[in-house]
Amino acid sequence: MDEKPSLLDDMLTSRERFINPYTDFGFKKLFGTEMNKDLLISFLNALLGDQCPEVVDLEYLNGEQLGEAYNDRRAIFDVYCQTKDGSRFIVEMQKAEQSYFKDRSIYYSTFAIREQGFKGKKWNYRLDNVYTIGILNFTFPESEYAADSFRHEIKLSDIEDHHVFYDKLTFIYLEIPKFNKTENELTSMFDKWMFVLRNLSRLLNRPEALQERVFKKLFDQAEIAQYSPKEQREYAESIKNYWDYFSTMETAHNKGISEGFEQGHAKGLEEGIEQGHAKGLEEGIEQGSKKIRYELARKMKADGVPFDTIAKYTGMTINEVEDI
Repeated sequence: MDEKPSLLDDMLTSRERFINPYTDFGFKKLFGTEMNKDLLISFLNALLGDQCPEVVDLEYLNGEQLGEAYNDRRAIFDVYCQTKDGSRFIVEMQKAEQSYFKDRSIYYSTFAIREQGFKGKKWNYRLDNVYTIGILNFTFPESEYAADSFRHEIKLSDIEDHHVFYDKLTFIYLEIPKFNKTENELTSMFDKWMFVLRNLSRLLNRPEALQERVFKKLFDQAEIAQYSPKEQREYAESIKNYWDYFSTMETAHNKGISEGFEQGHAKGLEEGIEQGHAKGLEEGIEQGSKKIRYELARKMKADGVPFDTIAKYTGMTINEVEDI
């Protein structure tokens, strides 16, 4: 028998109407189920445009990939699927910046390549297309791409003349925070999908610009109130993990700042740094810590996190959160 929703469930359902797609539950609910595979198909076609044959159907593959040997590291994909022509798609939702993120993307792509090798019979090494798609709730370092560039497509290319050396391995990254178009500026299906990914959990109703049937279904599937008590509990747990993740990241940042200051302070004493300079360092570190808390609060507020929860995790006052 389903249990009565908890206080956390009630808090979630009362403060937001649609699920957050950056939670594990939200992303897999919208893009990782057989019932909603038409949503994934629409997104892939909008993302790829005319550069590849239209995706008309797909099959979900096992998202947990094991290595060939017992001790090999495994990979768990958010969504892994294959189209009728054999093309494989790895779709990953990344809620925050991560060390070696690019390495992870490359590593994950190797599973989709390696599994194509025929075993036990002759094989000519022909491979089908592999696409790794990263939906990023963060931006790459400022020096990497222009501020208005949010879709990045990478293939193996010749360094000297930049021609595509191999076109069957493609990495596409979407820097969602860079997409700032308003509802009135949406002109393509790709624009509309980017708008949904950026704003879904903050919306109260389906925008007038999103009248296509696929978006009607998406908003129906994203509405928290129509979930069963069990699904609401699962979503509540998923979004709690989402908030905890950002809280952990902030703690790690603050700890790094604190340790860095202590080491710098000790070195300063050893080298005879003047007291006034040490005080200046301390004030600079404090300002850096405030900046980190402000950025964390800004992102949580943009995702529709309740103000009291933001205040709890950042140490800010509710008035300070409201003023962001």
